[in-house]
Amino acid sequence: MAIICKSGAEIEKMRRSGRIVRQVLETVRALVAPGVSTMDLERAAEKKIRELGAKPAFKGYYDYPCVLCTSVNDEIVHGIPSEKRVLKTGDIVSIDTGVVLDGYYGDSAITVPVGEAITSELQKLLTITEQSLYKAIDAVKVGNTLGDIGSAVQQHVEAAGFSVVREFVGHGIGTRLHEDPQVPNFGAAGAGSRLREGMVLAIEPMVNVGKPATRTLDDHWTAVTADGSFSAHFEHCVAVTRDGPVILTE
Repeated sequence: MAIICKSGAEIEKMRRSGRIVRQVLETVRALVAPGVSTMDLERAAEKKIRELGAKPAFKGYYDYPCVLCTSVNDEIVHGIPSEKRVLKTGDIVSIDTGVVLDGYYGDSAITVPVGEAITSELQKLLTITEQSLYKAIDAVKVGNTLGDIGSAVQQHVEAAGFSVVREFVGHGIGTRLHEDPQVPNFGAAGAGSRLREGMVLAIEPMVNVGKPATRTLDDHWTAVTADGSFSAHFEHCVAVTRDGPVILTE
């Protein structure tokens, strides 16, 4: 496993791509409403990425057809935008996107409620999943381990009665969308590779209301919960610095 540590100048470039990702996500978040299709979100995202002078990271990656992944309700990750998938009140939709700018990637995800009337359980799911991301980020310190990150997510999620997806994990990121190391959202504190200054990690808890098991639909992309329970997903790119974690996708 070759983990690539970035220079300060490279991290600054990644901050620029990360900022674009955040602007795209905020643009799309504002459009989420009952009656909107996931393809409507896709079109808006692609337009915004181009306007901001970046290239989409996902479109064409292993032949993936879109710039966004839009995963609704029991879809965990890699949901493909579609005219036919129309959002309705009470849904939740995970929006994941990435860009490349000047050769460096940014990648981030949010999960957004549709309309005013999501259940208290789903509101708790969104809150706990996002909190678990920030607990993981707090563990991003030189000398800590990948296990410290995974353990922070797992403990917070399981204490709330939810489960952590095992099949999909976070990753290193830089001049490629996916670099070493893999960053699981579970594990033992103190285990795994040590964090070194200059590492940049895409940390992305995926949390299910029910059991952790997943399956992939016939489109070969969309991952859903095996038990049909709802799932949430939040992601940031984070640099390991001597002064602690720096979030590049804020």
